[in-house]
Amino acid sequence: MAVVVNKPIPEFESLATGGIKVSNQSHVGQTVVLYFYPKDNTPGCTTEAMQFRDKYKDFVKAGAHVFGVSRDNMKSHDDFKTKLELPFELIADTEEKMCHMFGVVKNKIMYGKKVKGIERSTFLIGADGVLKQEWRGLKVPGHVEEVLKAVKALKKAA
Repeated sequence: MAVVVNKPIPEFESLATGGIKVSNQSHVGQTVVLYFYPKDNTPGCTTEAMQFRDKYKDFVKAGAHVFGVSRDNMKSHDDFKTKLELPFELIADTEEKMCHMFGVVKNKIMYGKKVKGIERSTFLIGADGVLKQEWRGLKVPGHVEEVLKAVKALKKAA
C-alpha cells in the first residue's frame, strides 16, 4: 500500500529511539510530521535535523509530533540524536518498509554509480490519520518553515 494525499495512512509499525513504537495508530488524535532523510551524519541531513530541532518548540505548540526516518540502525540514530541534541525521536527503518510505503526509495547517481537512496521527503499526517500534505525531492533551505506553516494552518482549520 502506498500513501496518497487525502487518504488514511496504511498500517505500519516501526521502532524509534527512546524505545518508542510508532504506528499508524500510535498518534491518532495528534498531528504527525514524518521527515525522511538519506543518512545520519551527512551534511544536508545534519542541517535539516538541526532546523527541525531549532523549530521543535513551535511544532509542539502547533500540536505536532516530529519524527525523522532513515534506513540507519538504532545505534547510529542514538549517536546522531545525542550529538545534535535532537528533542524528537528518530525511526530506524532498516528494512525499508516505511520507505517503500511512502515511496521515497529512488535510484540516484552517486559518484557516477547508480545506487538506491532515500529521496528527502516530508509528510504531514492529520489528527484523523489522513495524509494532508507531502513534500518530495525537496531542498533543505526554507523547508522546515514551510512545514511549520502547513502544521499551523492545519491547527487553525481543525
